[in-house]
Amino acid sequence: MAVRPRLRPPLPGALRGLRLAGIVPMVAVALALAASGARVEANPHAGHGSTTPTLGQALEPSTAEQLALSEHLRRVGAVFYGAWWCPACFKQKNLFGKEAGNRLPYVECDKGEPGRERCRAAAIQAYPTWDLRGRRLEGVQTLRELKAWSGFPEAGTSGAAPVGPDAAGATGSIR
Repeated sequence: MAVRPRLRPPLPGALRGLRLAGIVPMVAVALALAASGARVEANPHAGHGSTTPTLGQALEPSTAEQLALSEHLRRVGAVFYGAWWCPACFKQKNLFGKEAGNRLPYVECDKGEPGRERCRAAAIQAYPTWDLRGRRLEGVQTLRELKAWSGFPEAGTSGAAPVGPDAAGATGSIR
């Protein structure tokens, strides 16, 4: 009885099935890219003026209200801390629409060491976190909540029910 030589060394039981699924080759490619220092951008719009390139791109264009709020938040010194892998951070950005979302005063907490250091120094413990001179909001905030919190000139003057992105339920808290 002839013994056929193995083409590949055996893998531990749990990994044996992963080889068939193609996971082992994908991990090998990822490790090779990381070792080579190659940069892979998660967003095709990165480097084109967005302050939030790691969070993906909002699908809807921004309204004048969303643009005004984004600029107001920048002007008053608010900071939006988040992480590229955080779905709530993408939801927060998406509430501003495409153009305003790209202009948010954003700090990426988990893509590189400078951002990680800045977030550690600010003692960020949840994503997303908004900070305005030590006053904090954690979790996704509606546009209406951000207006009231930041002193947006028209905050609270409209008695109308929220429409569009502002109507999305927020799950945040004030600290």
